Amino acid sequence: MSRLAASADVFAAIADPTRRAILDQLRTGEQPVKQLAEPFAMSLPAISQHLQVLCEVGLVQMRKAGRQRLYRLNPEPLKQISDWIAHYEQFWQEKLDALSNYLEEDSCSET
Repeated sequence: MSRLAASADVFAAIADPTRRAILDQLRTGEQPVKQLAEPFAMSLPAISQHLQVLCEVGLVQMRKAGRQRLYRLNPEPLKQISDWIAHYEQFWQEKLDALSNYLEEDSCSET
């Protein structure tokens, strides 16, 4: 999968508020699906489907410990998204700075 396609998949995965909430929970550390499901009014299979989407895009990793499946956050795809956004943030900041300078020069020349 290309890096662009992977980024698009990550954006699609984090577009869902339930998946974002699951990622927030996983910031505290590795957890089983039952613990992850506690704050939600949905079934374990529904939470498992959300976890599967997060695993497929690389945001979450799963390991088996006996009969339990434990999930943990993998922040690397989010860092790649953050780096991509930072690139455009710099671009737009430069444009806004240039506009600000232009407007300041224009207002000074009018006085």
